[in-house]
Amino acid sequence: PTHPVRKAFIPGCTYSRPQIASVGLTEAKARAEGREVRIGRFPFAGNGKAIALGEDRGLVKTIFDARTGQLLGAHMAGAEVTELIHGFAIAMNLETTEEELMHTVFPHPTLSEMMHESVMDAYGRAIHK
Repeated sequence: PTHPVRKAFIPGCTYSRPQIASVGLTEAKARAEGREVRIGRFPFAGNGKAIALGEDRGLVKTIFDARTGQLLGAHMAGAEVTELIHGFAIAMNLETTEEELMHTVFPHPTLSEMMHESVMDAYGRAIHK
């Protein structure tokens, strides 16, 4: 079977230093569409793996619809984010909610933990911030 391509769910990657990766809506675009949003942010400086790698400069940002919990977008800048963005692209394609993401176990110590922490931060529940 064929499926329509949802262009908003195709991640974009910039191979620079730091790397930049994003998928979905920006905070500004979501607000311009009239959505009430919850924003999560988590700095690389709060992640043990990033610190151990000497790559503690960067940020993971997540945008959720405050009413439905739908993941609207994710944006990252920092080491290896082009290898991480697919997790959020998959979550968006599967219409995963913030609650499902919050209850997902991310391995420790990994850079991917910052994705989980950003989701948790959107709901005031970040652990290492």
